Amino acid sequence: MARYAGSVCRLCRRAGVRLFLKGERCYSPKCAFERRGYPPGQHGQTRRKLSDFAVQLREKQKAKRIYGLMERQFRRYVAEAQKSKGITGERLLQLLELRLDNAIWRMGFAESRAQARQLVVHRHFGVDGRALSRPGYTLRRDQAVEVRPGSRSNPTVLRSIERAASRRPPPWLEVDLQNMRARVVSVPRREEIDTDVQEQLIIEYYSR
Repeated sequence: MARYAGSVCRLCRRAGVRLFLKGERCYSPKCAFERRGYPPGQHGQTRRKLSDFAVQLREKQKAKRIYGLMERQFRRYVAEAQKSKGITGERLLQLLELRLDNAIWRMGFAESRAQARQLVVHRHFGVDGRALSRPGYTLRRDQAVEVRPGSRSNPTVLRSIERAASRRPPPWLEVDLQNMRARVVSVPRREEIDTDVQEQLIIEYYSR
């Protein structure tokens, strides 16, 4: 599968917000967006008025980069949200938040979504007692996620848990860091999702 292999700090600067793609570094003074909070490139500091299409496109690109998805994957989530009952934009964010890699990052078992994705692929986590290697697996209510017994001494996981001890997980997750377990207690509501995107612009982009 194709993956973006360039500098992820450029993506934050292009989006105009921190996308938290590099874990702990994004919270430190070393963050590239903190030091150079303008778009990359020769004309990055030039102000330009964006068309409605450009605004929608950039919002879509920002959401893709936050969740680490390629266009084809992201389009599938949009199509599924459009078929679902309820508010399409909210449903889209719910589907993205319930991805296994995103949930593991929210639980505090990884420092970034990219790191969570790698840990899942290497089968360090189980869902309801079954090992999974699909980062895009959609979690359901009452499903339990845990670090597998053979991975509980993994230094990457231990370091992530230590740093997550001071952060509060979102209300739709019940997390037990000490026992390296967590459970999905509900489908996240829009007010419980702190992702900085305007989902309506994304739906408008795909509804053209």
